Amino acid sequence: MTVSMSSDQIVDAVCADVRLRSGDLAHLIGEAVRQHAPLATSDERSDIGARARARMAGLGVLDALIADPDVDEVLVNGSEVWVDRNGRVEPAGVLDGTTVEQVIERILAPIGRRVDRTSPIVDARLSDGSRVCAVVPPVAVHGAALSIRRFATEVRPLSAFTDDAGAALIRQVVGARCNVVACGPTSSGKTSLLAAMIDQVDPGERIIVLEDTTELPCHVPHVVRLEARPASVDGVSAVSLTDLVTTALRLRPDRLVVGEVRSDECLALVQAMNTGHDGSFSTCHANSPLDALLRLESLVLQAASQWPLSAVRHQLARSIDVIVHVERIAGRRRVTSVCEVVLPVDGGAADIRTLGRLEHDRFIEVAPLSRGRR
Repeated sequence: MTVSMSSDQIVDAVCADVRLRSGDLAHLIGEAVRQHAPLATSDERSDIGARARARMAGLGVLDALIADPDVDEVLVNGSEVWVDRNGRVEPAGVLDGTTVEQVIERILAPIGRRVDRTSPIVDARLSDGSRVCAVVPPVAVHGAALSIRRFATEVRPLSAFTDDAGAALIRQVVGARCNVVACGPTSSGKTSLLAAMIDQVDPGERIIVLEDTTELPCHVPHVVRLEARPASVDGVSAVSLTDLVTTALRLRPDRLVVGEVRSDECLALVQAMNTGHDGSFSTCHANSPLDALLRLESLVLQAASQWPLSAVRHQLARSIDVIVHVERIAGRRRVTSVCEVVLPVDGGAADIRTLGRLEHDRFIEVAPLSRGRR
């Protein structure tokens, strides 16, 4: 830099000047850059202007991180910035010249959402599709926190999750029109794996995708996407995933895809899966395929508390055919097991039968698929 001040100091000075003036932001920043960096090259002035615009109107240092294709998630705790890059969480500096509260406000203002002490939690979506979760005091005890999960535009191939043997088994499951639930811990790759499985569907099939917040990359030719909507402070009513499942059934789907089940929509999904909408997909948080089955059982009971437990178990086992478990191992997302749901006997709990599992970094097929809906 051919100026006496450092580039950071010039950005500080440019932003301080612009805050005191009114007019077109880009024009004001350009004038301030020329004033404070008269000897800078055109590339240096362009860089200073971009950083000033990011600080004044964008998300500051977060803009570059969100644009980084290797970053899956950006996390802000107070002023500290962390990133999930290639499966590892690492520090990425601090917020420069702005606060996390200002960043949250800039994210929410264009979409008409807000977060404050009376409504301290918000989920939203950036213009590029990235998913945002923000929490402020009093819920966030040590100050506001922010998570931005980048929207994946590309569908990863099955080979990114498993070897040839595992990919062949998953293709067989999809081709047999099994109803499939992908499960795993947080950020294990459930949504990415779901996208890879959808990519194996016959291109002539009509797929209805339902999500709380749109994040599933889906490039099949015949797809309809629906997104839930929370209630607004202006009195606009909510549209829940349960509502969307009911609506989707009237849109003539060949397959239903529910991005994640975590509440009453589980009952609607299970019923849809058992009424002719074979080959449907969903995800849930669970530490194992059996845990996923038990979690789904509890969600159905939560939504239909009047149902006998034996009826819930039977309905669940009749509706879901296969559970695919994915984990992060040494930073890589890997399919660790593919299991078939076994029908309960005499009112007992449904069980699972392992079709294939990961052993010593190789996927081993254990048993043939016996369920299928073709």
